[in-house]
Order: sequence, then C-alpha cells, then structure tokens
Amino acid sequence: MNMEIKTVKEVCKSAKEASGGLGIMSAGQKNRILEITADKLISHTEEILAANERDMKAGREAGLGEGLLDRLSLDKKRVEAMASGIRAVASLPDPVGEITETFTRPNGLVISKVRVPMGVCGIIYEARPNVTADAFAICFKSGNACVLKGGSAAIHSNTAIAAAIKEGIRSAGADPDVLGFIESTDRESSYELMKLREYIDVLIPRGSASLINSVVENSIIPVIETGTGNCHIFVDESADPEMAVSIIVNAKTQRVGVCNACESLLVHRNISETAVPMIAKALLAHNVEIYADERARAICPNLKAASEDDWGREYLDYKISLKLVNDTDEAISHINRYSTGHSESIITKDEANAERFLREVDSACVYVNASTRFTDGGEFGFGAEIGISTQKLHARGPMGLKELTSYKYVIRGNGQIRP
Repeated sequence: MNMEIKTVKEVCKSAKEASGGLGIMSAGQKNRILEITADKLISHTEEILAANERDMKAGREAGLGEGLLDRLSLDKKRVEAMASGIRAVASLPDPVGEITETFTRPNGLVISKVRVPMGVCGIIYEARPNVTADAFAICFKSGNACVLKGGSAAIHSNTAIAAAIKEGIRSAGADPDVLGFIESTDRESSYELMKLREYIDVLIPRGSASLINSVVENSIIPVIETGTGNCHIFVDESADPEMAVSIIVNAKTQRVGVCNACESLLVHRNISETAVPMIAKALLAHNVEIYADERARAICPNLKAASEDDWGREYLDYKISLKLVNDTDEAISHINRYSTGHSESIITKDEANAERFLREVDSACVYVNASTRFTDGGEFGFGAEIGISTQKLHARGPMGLKELTSYKYVIRGNGQIRP
C-alpha cells in the first residue's frame, strides 16, 4: 500500500485538480466509492493495526498519557467502526445541489439558493487516526477533495489508512488525488500548507489548543476553528443525585481523551453535603483525580486542592475540577468565563432553571439531564463529523455534510435587463 511521496504543494495542487470532477459526481457514484473504500479498510485491517502498534510503541516510549494513548490506539473493533462510519456517511442524503430557497422578484427573475461543495478542505490534526477516515468520508460525500496532515504520533497509522482509502478510490475508477495525504510531520510543512490559498479553500484544525491557535494565527486560508473542550456539568439543587452521578461518570470516564469529555463540575451548595460525597466516591472508583475548591474539600478532605488554572483546563486525562456554587447565576457566570464554548450540561428537575441554562450558556452544545459525550456527529445523526466547531461564523457544533458546503445563487430570467 505504498503511496508516491509528493511535496506539500504537489499534494494540494493535485487535490485541487481532482476536486472539479468530484464536485459533479452523482450521489450514487459517490456512495459506491465510499462503500468500496470501507471494504478496503476492512481488508487491510492487519496492515493498519501493525502500523498502529508502531505508533503506540513510540507513544509509550515518549511518555504519552493514558488519555492520549487511548485516542491513538486502534484495534479490530475500531477499524470496523471507521468502516461503518464511512458506510453511514454513504447512506446519508447528498447535500450537493439541494435548493434551500427559491423566490421570484417583481421583474420576473427566479432566484434559487443552491448548495455547492467548498472545493478543497485542508485538515490538520493530531493523534486520532480515525480522523483520517472520517474526514475523507465527509469531505468526499459533500463533494470536496481533502488534504490531510496528521501529527507525528499517528503517522504510521494515518499513512496505512490513507493508503487503503486511496486504493479503494483507484479501484473504483475515480481519481485517488481527491484524498491528498501529507506524509511529512514537521512544522514547516504545516506552515507551508497554511499559505497555499490558491489550492485550499478552507482549513480545519483538530487537536490541542496550541495547534488550533497556531493555525488561526498563521493561516492565510479561511479557518473553521474546532475548539478544545473544557466541558462543564452543573448539578443544580433540584437534581436527582443518582442521575447526576451516572451522567458525570459517563461524561468523564467513558473516554477521557476526547474533546466532549467532562472536565469541570459545578455543584449547588444546597445539595453539596449529599451530592459531593456520592460524586467523589463514584469518580474515585474510576481512578479520577478531583481538584476541588475549599468548600468541597471541607466535605471530602481527601480531594486535591484546585488552583485557578484548574477551572479552565482541558485535562484529557483521569482528572476533573470541582467547585461549589451558590446559585444558577454563579454557575452560568463561571461556565461562560472558563468554558471553551464546546459542551455544557445542567442536571436539574427545575424546568425554569433548565430553560435559563439553555438560553444563557454561550456554548455550541447545551444539554439538560444528559452527558456531554453526545456532542458527536454520529450521535447527532450526521454519520461522521469533520470536527466540533466552537466559533460562530458559518458553522457551530458538530460539522456534518451540510456544514462542508457553501451555496451559490442560480438566477433564471426571460430577457430581463436592468433599467
């Protein structure tokens, strides 16, 4: 599954040239190619897992934390999940060509607003090999070529996955350059990619705050910012403590190295004497370190002392912050100050507090009585996602097929001229 090694510019130029044909493919053609690439992933499982083991070995030797190693790790089930994700995208309606609005002007012009592909999407990401398959599938189905640049931690895994996908595209009779893969992992190649505006139409970073900030600050290509996840859960005074414990444990421990994992807890002081010990016992049983304020530690002295930095930290590890708040006002204020704008949840039986939380918390996804782990393209029914946008322009939250399209106006007349 060896791929020809090209320069960054050559990869981007080839993707741009290939994008024109992709943009006019029928939904049936795209779906058939996606199904074939999913099959290729399965048939190359052994090669992909062997490549992943090289990355895992290097990660362990480099001292990567448990959460990051979990993000990096692949097994047969996860390869099957990648293939299933591609098939799920194939089964979704094709957004390209959808007419979202039509109106007629007084002069008789009929104007329609029609979805079109963006062209070429560049994605820079870190140690999550599944992004390679997800990004390809969602870009391809929405009519976009893509150029992928993963991090050094997952280079062997990403290379094997990209090679399998390109083999599938080629065997289906399509241009494999609709998937551009940059094998270089150095920073200079990332900076070069950020400057190739003549070939890349939009750039999407996925990963740490430092990666995202670097792309935002250095790219001359328009950027869709996918933010880090300092996600909060607020346990209101009317909350069912058992429900709160169940949701918190799921949000924190199901997968700790993902952006929608809960990193910060707020508990109403009026139920703290009951709720804090229950929550602490459940989290400690999962080996989660709890960094708490003085009032919470007065209830549970075995908790660790929190610093100011803990309130805004995305741990991506078996760690969480805990703060007691006096009321809903303080909870909302705290979240809007320290949140990264990703996902927040309130556990409550009070409908008025729930509605206020939904209205006033300024994040991409806001929940009532549910885990933040649901902020995901697959869980939202999008098949896969290109990322979780935490900005407010163009797209916000899980970005599916429609979020990777733009639009154009199609105007039909019968001889009109402007007076």
